[in-house]
Amino acid sequence: MTSLPVRRRLAAHRRPIVTLTTDFGDADGYVAAMKGVILSINPDTTIVDVTHAIRPQDVASAAFLLGSVVDAFPPDVVHVVIVDPGVGGKRRAVAVQTARTSFVGPDNGVLSWALAIEHTTEWPSPVRGTRLPPGIIAVELTERRFWRATPSATFHGRDVFAPVAAHLARGVPLRDLGRPVESLQLAPIPEPAIRGPGELLGHIVHVDRFGNLISDVRADLLRRLVRPRVSIDGQDLPMVTHYAEATGLAALIGSAELLEIALPNGSAAAALGRGVGAHILVRHDDG
Repeated sequence: MTSLPVRRRLAAHRRPIVTLTTDFGDADGYVAAMKGVILSINPDTTIVDVTHAIRPQDVASAAFLLGSVVDAFPPDVVHVVIVDPGVGGKRRAVAVQTARTSFVGPDNGVLSWALAIEHTTEWPSPVRGTRLPPGIIAVELTERRFWRATPSATFHGRDVFAPVAAHLARGVPLRDLGRPVESLQLAPIPEPAIRGPGELLGHIVHVDRFGNLISDVRADLLRRLVRPRVSIDGQDLPMVTHYAEATGLAALIGSAELLEIALPNGSAAAALGRGVGAHILVRHDDG
């Protein structure tokens, strides 16, 4: 396996950071158990909760949300993502390392957005197929000495992924964690379809807790149109620069540099009755 350039993974002046993204919620002790395992291995770890409110088994949402935060963190963070409908089955448990950071989780597509962002300066950019892009290495987690002693078949988050993340964060080399793999289950990143000159058909890929409909239309694509017109269900929407500028349903570039539909002091999703998968039309305004 080709190694990444040797680098000092954890500077002496900085505590290791592990992030957690799960669908566990906060009504049970699952998240606390994972944190307890990590802190038992390395009490100096800083643990950051990305979210535990992913809809149960919603791999696509977890992939998007993890991808939306990775570039906000410093290098050498270990991101753990556990949305794992196939726990105990044939899906692989993996650890992945890029030139900047590391990921631990099931090999079920949940890392797709994050690896696309880590691999390119464009965001989001598709990682198609399953073969690993250059500059990314991965292992299947087969070295049981880095797991808990008696792993449960139903809670790999606590017994496999959490301890592996803790060891990785404290400096254990990736290659020691298991056997190398050359491919991962990487789902294509959603992209708008080009329907003709000056016309894009985008898709809603996420609905946030405010009811904003976030699409796959990147800001750089939108800016190529001199006077973009945005519509959904045949309804034209004004383009604004920030939420307070809108007087009703409006389109704008959100913090993720993606086109979104918003309703200030309300929910665009509820007002339109639309969610993930809905179409959004962007075209050049000739008039």
